[in-house]
Amino acid sequence: MVRTPLTPEEHRRGERLGALLREARGGRSMVEIAASAGISAETLRKIETGRAPTPAFFTVAALAGALGLSMDELLVRCAPEPDAVPLAG
Repeated sequence: MVRTPLTPEEHRRGERLGALLREARGGRSMVEIAASAGISAETLRKIETGRAPTPAFFTVAALAGALGLSMDELLVRCAPEPDAVPLAG
């Protein structure tokens, strides 16, 4: 199965997710948050740096829980930038 290349907006969304997770993590270590979410610190590092811009839903949900974020907040803060949304018509 060939994976379709990510669009520039998908890469930007991954960067926004990573920045949000880093911000929410604050002074806590990657190891602490990763262990709490049941993922490896390397996986968290890749997500935070944008090298893994499309993590699995359950990974994101586990991280949100470990960081005390709601999925709604993640959705709003990682949504496409207003100028990136195509206009209907």
